[in-house]
Amino acid sequence: MTPPTPKSEPPLSDADLARLEALLDAQPAPLQPLDLCAVDGLIAGVLLQPTRVAPDRWLKLCTDVEGRPAPGGPALDELHGLLRRRHAEVDRAIGLRQWFDPWIFQLDDEAAPAESMLPWVAGFAAAMEAFPAMMALDHPELVEPLALIFMHFEPEDLEDADALLEVIATLEPAEDLAEAVQDLVRALMLIADVTRPRAAPARPLRPRRRR
Repeated sequence: MTPPTPKSEPPLSDADLARLEALLDAQPAPLQPLDLCAVDGLIAGVLLQPTRVAPDRWLKLCTDVEGRPAPGGPALDELHGLLRRRHAEVDRAIGLRQWFDPWIFQLDDEAAPAESMLPWVAGFAAAMEAFPAMMALDHPELVEPLALIFMHFEPEDLEDADALLEVIATLEPAEDLAEAVQDLVRALMLIADVTRPRAAPARPLRPRRRR
């Protein structure tokens, strides 16, 4: 049975993003909070798991890469509220197979698309490490979309991932950041077709391959 579509939440505004960034940056040492891009990648990775991940398990990773508890209080409640809103927004987009804007920002005019994509992908990879159920599926239809995401890592950072590396070698890099983001969202929807199948999924286009 297809789960009910999550209730729509208003997208975070620029002011909300600035507040979320400030709340993350304010986490006291020795906590090491994720940045906005990595938080968004982590949320997407959490939502693509074959079973739902409880909020208390992923929220703590946003405020510390090692999952150490953050100090409680109104600020943490506000932070969690903003994160839950983003989680609900992305959850709805994935459930409906609709476009959403990942939090990926151009580093500078000279940066290659992969450089700007890397923080988001690092957050996604953190979700895969913390919640390995999706990667453990070993489903053939996951290889290409995962390759399209992890192609932004250096090959030496992908240990014991021969199948991914083989596919990555065939993929054509995006010409600009907009194209890279489009490929990323398409990859997420392809993964969702496996881990969160619908009755009749509409298949996105396949990744571009080198000529």
